[in-house]
Amino acid sequence: MKSGKKTVTLKKTVTLMGVTVLLFVTTVVADQFKMRSGESNPAAMGVVHVNTDRNGNLALELEATHLAPPDRLTPAHSAYVVWVQPSGKPPEVLGELRVNTKDEAASFKTSVPYHNFDVFVTAEDNPKPESPSGTEVLRTSVQK
Repeated sequence: MKSGKKTVTLKKTVTLMGVTVLLFVTTVVADQFKMRSGESNPAAMGVVHVNTDRNGNLALELEATHLAPPDRLTPAHSAYVVWVQPSGKPPEVLGELRVNTKDEAASFKTSVPYHNFDVFVTAEDNPKPESPSGTEVLRTSVQK
């Protein structure tokens, strides 16, 4: 009889471990938002990672690959700019996304007080525009 109890206990333990791993993986994946590329740079790929910080804000990290430098776009621009647009509000500039020309990759980190918003990247002639006026390169919606 004891071996039967050990088998049942082992099965419960394995099942519990499987559920724990599944929950962990689901939590990690839920914090990633894939970005859509725009027509000006269709090879561009981006992911936004978000996590809630201790103040209740969202720590945001944007990672982009296959991102041609803005001066190689047609028409050419001088900078990529990252924007956040909360639901029902105008877009706000977060900063400049600088591309490493060797591997055409870029990353950008910041925190935002919003939990439902769009993040997008535009190619601009000015690295500090007041509103988006250039070509949209990447976009995603975040809901957390």
